[in-house]
Amino acid sequence: MSRPRPPTYKIKNWRAYNEALKRRGSLTIWFDPEMTWEARPTGKRGRQPTYSDAAIQT
Repeated sequence: MSRPRPPTYKIKNWRAYNEALKRRGSLTIWFDPEMTWEARPTGKRGRQPTYSDAAIQT
């Protein structure tokens, strides 16, 4: 018994296909203003910077 062949797809709308390939690699990132770093860099050594609770939970 031979293996069944996988289905072959014929592309009819090349413009839409190419645009879909471009969009497939895109990544949208949304930053919440509440997840900002609260500490300002002072240039001095010392304790760790303070992060917001929302940033720690994610």
